[in-house]
Amino acid sequence: MKPILLLLCSLLYWSFVCRTEGVGEPWDAAAYWRLWYPLSFLLSAGAGLLLRSRGWMAGGVVTFAQLPVMAWNAGWGSLWAAGVLTLAVLAVPTIAVSALSGWFAARRPGRR
Repeated sequence: MKPILLLLCSLLYWSFVCRTEGVGEPWDAAAYWRLWYPLSFLLSAGAGLLLRSRGWMAGGVVTFAQLPVMAWNAGWGSLWAAGVLTLAVLAVPTIAVSALSGWFAARRPGRR
């Protein structure tokens, strides 16, 4: 249930980014690299804490949630494969952050 809730929150987050910035794709936002993508690290870390031993998946879910938002707003287009590859690269650091936070959460004493 938690991963599904994370996916829904991530879809809402990236939709909010697109609506706020007036773009069809989150990475077209003017503040993507200085605000929105870094905030996705915080979302990934928080979700990693909640998912604990499965925390590693949070970063991938958060980052790849951009794909359906882009498809909904801008259509699939001819560059969808390049988009998937780009998201895979962008997901590596968010997966690392969420895995680390999940690792710490799973090892906290007294928490099950």
